[in-house]
Amino acid sequence: MKKQFIISTLILFLFNVSFACTNLIVTKGASVNGSAYLVYLNDGEWLPHLSVTPAADHNINDSLIFTSLSGKKYKVHQVAHTYRHVGILMNEHQLSIGETTFTGRRELWDKTLPLKYWELMRLALERAKTAREAIKVMTSLVEQYGYGSEGESFSIVDPDEAWIMEMIGTGGEGGAVWVAKRIPDGMISAHANHSRIGEFPLNDPENCLYSKNVIKLAVEKGYYDSSSGEPFRFNDAYDPPTPAHLKYTETRVWSIFRRAAPSQNFSPDYHRAVPGAKPYPLYIKPDKKLSLQDVFSLIRDHYEGTPFDMTKGIAAGPFGNPYRSGPLQWEVNGKKYSWERTISTPQTAYVYVAQVRKNIPDNMALMWYGFDDTYTNCFFPFYIMSEKVPEAYAKGDFNKFDFKSMWWTFNFVSNFAKVCYQPMVKDIKKVQYELESKFIKEQDSIEKTALNRQGAERIKTLTEFSIKCANTVHDRWVELAGYLVMKYNDGYKKDEKNRVHSLPYPEEWLKKVVEIEGEKYLIEDKKKK
Repeated sequence: MKKQFIISTLILFLFNVSFACTNLIVTKGASVNGSAYLVYLNDGEWLPHLSVTPAADHNINDSLIFTSLSGKKYKVHQVAHTYRHVGILMNEHQLSIGETTFTGRRELWDKTLPLKYWELMRLALERAKTAREAIKVMTSLVEQYGYGSEGESFSIVDPDEAWIMEMIGTGGEGGAVWVAKRIPDGMISAHANHSRIGEFPLNDPENCLYSKNVIKLAVEKGYYDSSSGEPFRFNDAYDPPTPAHLKYTETRVWSIFRRAAPSQNFSPDYHRAVPGAKPYPLYIKPDKKLSLQDVFSLIRDHYEGTPFDMTKGIAAGPFGNPYRSGPLQWEVNGKKYSWERTISTPQTAYVYVAQVRKNIPDNMALMWYGFDDTYTNCFFPFYIMSEKVPEAYAKGDFNKFDFKSMWWTFNFVSNFAKVCYQPMVKDIKKVQYELESKFIKEQDSIEKTALNRQGAERIKTLTEFSIKCANTVHDRWVELAGYLVMKYNDGYKKDEKNRVHSLPYPEEWLKKVVEIEGEKYLIEDKKKK
């Protein structure tokens, strides 16, 4: 319980792969039941442990030690009390945070300064109750001690408000450059490794906050010409787009928006870098209010049904595998190419969905949690005040496979599915939907029971439910792993009566084989010779 969520030996590795995350914000007015949601996919090849840091009292004369990426150590002041929190994700007051890295102007990245983005997230959860307080905590800390990360977009959600804050360094001048915009109620927003805040108001503190140097530094560095007559846009100044960058990042935003609001007919032109194409808005109104399962669905996506569908084409193989081996970009005959960067990816380390609700006590703060690929994993409900963490989610060694680890179990199933993806994924999705539907259905009755109980009894009720759901996911996924191996053994497929059948290649794929190298497989009809 007292272990830090980010194990010290993995900090640098997480940093190296952090330019690969996706966030979705759903405000309370955009959801069916009045919950706000924050979805954070942390994409990177590392093995996290789910853990809780308890609330604690401290001596304010004590200091915290932080080390910059250059190895320099700094002291940061302690506060009298820190709140209970799960990793860098959510605290006991339902304050929830996510991030995606946009890097931006590399010359502004000062690696000698101490506070990295994940440290700011943790400090905000420890010291703030609301989104506005979190913004104040994070910005005041970097102003006092310095910001040691690259460009970063933060999602910050509480029971009343949802914000996106974007921050980048100053290139050796101390502090940071930042802007934060509130997402209006009834709207949804998304970001995915590209700065999303463009033009912003300078005199609306209820809805927009920013650093004093935000325009001044851009002018000094030559990122913005104040005499041009053009409005200042944060993202154009500090994270100027390129065709490759837009394809990698904005395609994910486009796909979330086009699925949540198909009536708005969002064009792919911007993420394909068509000259003159307008950037996607920071937030949109969905066509209908979203349920929790709708939220899950939006971040399970390979661009199916679009021209960028990764389950189609010769590269997807005979069984529609949406995943490609890295690197994402490649070159043939002097020309550069890249695979699509989809929302669902095998490299997701963990994903959480904060369900933030104004009408419940803080000691019922809830998140839905899972490891690995969103398309083939399964969420379970975890209450922040739970007395313990599910064992399978708190263990695992990145260098040693173990079915006792939920991370490894999810990874086994998702990796094995690549052998025969489309047939296998149907079996996986069936169990995924069954369990998640069951947990959501049971949530109401469990919470009604918990509301009628006080103190330790309430916490015990919620803990038992979390543990039961987590253990159910683990048991069913271990069972599912064995079932898939049995059903699809040696390239065959067994039916419901365990009769073995061939699993033929689709005709369209065979036509492509014939087109490319048909002579190699041609059977001669000697009678016609």
